[in-house]
Amino acid sequence: MTRIPLNQAELTNQGLQDRLEMSTAEIGLAVRTTNCLEEKGIFTVNDLLHCTREDLLSISNFGEKTLDEVFMALEKVGFSRPTAPR
Repeated sequence: MTRIPLNQAELTNQGLQDRLEMSTAEIGLAVRTTNCLEEKGIFTVNDLLHCTREDLLSISNFGEKTLDEVFMALEKVGFSRPTAPR
């Protein structure tokens, strides 16, 4: 039986898709943080990446410390923190 090898681009794309589909709970956020996000309809990493800093800070009980927690969790799964313009 011959196996058809997947090329590296397909593997990379699938890995990215898997990370985007992870729930906010899966990336290591505190239960309180996950609950705050879910109340606003943010359930996956993809949803989270489509939010601006201001969107997140407008959530009730979501402050700078919680925002830092979110950025750190995203970095752990391979998404980098936005850099400030110079």
